Amino acid sequence: QVQLVESGGGLVRPGGSLRLSCAASGSTSNIYNMGWYRQAPGKQRELVATVTRGGSTNYADSVKGRFTISRDNAENTVYLQMDSLKAEDTAVYYCRADTTVVVAGKNTYWGQGTQVTVSS
Repeated sequence: QVQLVESGGGLVRPGGSLRLSCAASGSTSNIYNMGWYRQAPGKQRELVATVTRGGSTNYADSVKGRFTISRDNAENTVYLQMDSLKAEDTAVYYCRADTTVVVAGKNTYWGQGTQVTVSS
């Protein structure tokens, strides 16, 4: 089992920056992929960015060039640096971890979410 705890959300003005963190605990050696997803009111949860254990990254087109995902394998932590924030980035941001081992039918874990609000 893996537990994920996010931090770093808040209120920021358009054009501003925020850095989200997600710390993993538990069976962290089984984690191969970590990522950030977001869900705005009335919308489905969508991918923001992912990073593999080896450091390969993937971004949604809407955040390319503005957001940067990074990962510290030693600290079992993934970060999302968000720059040039826009009102449409407002959402609850969720951390996700995928493991190589299935436990109780589960190999995908989610954090509790952290609110990001971009408003003037």
